[in-house]
Amino acid sequence: MAKKQTRGSMQWRTMDLHLHTPASVDYQQPGVTYLEILQRAEARGLDIIAFTDHNTIAGYRQMMEDVEKLEFLESSGRLLADEQVQLNEFRRLFKKVLVLAGFEFTATFGFHILGIFPEDKPLREIEHILLNLNIPAEQLDYGSDTVGATTDVIGAYLAIAEAGGLAIAAHANSTHGVAMRGFTFGGQTRIAYTQDPNLDALEVTDLEKKGRRTTAAFFNGTKPEYPRRMHCIQGSDAHRLTSDKQRQGNLGVGDRPTDVLIPDISFRALKELFSSNDFSRTRPHRLKAEPAYDFIRTAREEGANIVQDFHESLSVRGGRLYAVVADISAFANANGGTLFLGLSADPRKAITGMSNPDQAIVQLEKEIGNRISPHLHCTIDAHKTGGKTILRVLVPRGDDPPYVVDDYKIYVRTESETSQAVRDEIVSLVQRGKSDSLQLAGKTETLDTGEGKKDLALPTDEKVELAPRTGVEVVSVEERDGGSFYTVRDLRNGNVVKNVTLKSARRLWHYALTQYARLPANLEKAEIQWQGDFGLLHQGKLGKRPNYDLVQRTPQGYRYYFGVTDDGIHGPWKQLVGQDEE
Repeated sequence: MAKKQTRGSMQWRTMDLHLHTPASVDYQQPGVTYLEILQRAEARGLDIIAFTDHNTIAGYRQMMEDVEKLEFLESSGRLLADEQVQLNEFRRLFKKVLVLAGFEFTATFGFHILGIFPEDKPLREIEHILLNLNIPAEQLDYGSDTVGATTDVIGAYLAIAEAGGLAIAAHANSTHGVAMRGFTFGGQTRIAYTQDPNLDALEVTDLEKKGRRTTAAFFNGTKPEYPRRMHCIQGSDAHRLTSDKQRQGNLGVGDRPTDVLIPDISFRALKELFSSNDFSRTRPHRLKAEPAYDFIRTAREEGANIVQDFHESLSVRGGRLYAVVADISAFANANGGTLFLGLSADPRKAITGMSNPDQAIVQLEKEIGNRISPHLHCTIDAHKTGGKTILRVLVPRGDDPPYVVDDYKIYVRTESETSQAVRDEIVSLVQRGKSDSLQLAGKTETLDTGEGKKDLALPTDEKVELAPRTGVEVVSVEERDGGSFYTVRDLRNGNVVKNVTLKSARRLWHYALTQYARLPANLEKAEIQWQGDFGLLHQGKLGKRPNYDLVQRTPQGYRYYFGVTDDGIHGPWKQLVGQDEE
């Protein structure tokens, strides 16, 4: 069992929230008892487990009825010796392992959703949730994944959340998962299924893998169309007590658990964890022989991006303190994020650390309170890495944008850059603030920005969905007063900005405008690599990262995309640039 490591009052605990019992019709070892499942959980070092049978809570109810029967026999003096042993073992294990009631619901499209509930939730109420999700009453104890598909995914999330439960997308990246690759439904549907506010976490099967192509990396908040960073966990999805040696994919109890950093073993602690923006408190379970987990080292390996950055000091000299404040406001105006202070993003550079972290925390809290408006609550804490103390600042996605520094400076975040917002970006932030407040009030509305009505919903146009997901699109150019004024769409966040000039353009915008100006007058005669309506203008590097300049033919004319990175390549663009389908 892994050694428990502490951070302040927190302690690492191990959980497996996806376990089936003989109450699921596809359970592979029907002779297994509930006591044996608990004993196996203890043997695997699990602190928290959940029984999540298919569209039923019959397994959890049967276990509790078995215990109640033994307790009744004990109270009436009729308990046999072997039954007393069983009861004592149940009591001992219940003190060591928290067992939560839940189910694995089958929603429309066959997607599976875990609903997990508090310790004191009456089982009848959970059954009522299943009935409201249209599980037939006569099949409520059947335990089959073919019973469901009666309620849509969003409706299932809502029903679980309103009942006080945890809604977790089961094996999200695999078969019957809401982020399953190769399933042909609309992009906006996939976004809704993985970004819904009532969804607490994604259960994934590749949590132990590293790299930008993993599910957790995809949902880390850096994708403009998936701006909500998701908590990712793993679970065994065990349909047997121990793993099947013949078929390695059939896992047993505790074969794929997750470690969580929580103050106590309780449902409440899990709920608080999944509602927080601290994503360092979950990790794949680590064995005793493995090196200590250092989330700061992992962050440095990822480098600066739209939700993460690094500063070596908080000194006023050189504008370093101001740069930190600007980053905090930019994160709040974007998707939230994390700042690490006392080290650079380059893992090869020595960590400088903070000489007086307590004083630095007080100083930074004062700066945030005095200089950023409206009020923004950030979490600042100290951590050890490489023998030095550094500070971490957790910045939430603000619900009342724009967040302003010194009463008038508004900053935005695009990839690893913090920049002062231009006029159209400020309009977008105001729209978002209005939209968020309307959603909280349960209303929808279109806004008049002085340029006609604009729908706040996500775009559904097929051509918009086919655009790359990074880089800059040059939408149009207007010659005026002897100069060129461009309209650009930043594909990293979807913002459309007008009246951009070469002089005012940011780094990537400047690159896009320069490349656009070099385009030949007649594209059909130019040397462009075409595949259908998708063309490659140029392939090179921006810094160390590969980048592509692309063109798309549409009935309305050509669309141009510049500085697209590998992260933005998807769909038909993959074959064009020679990428394999993931």
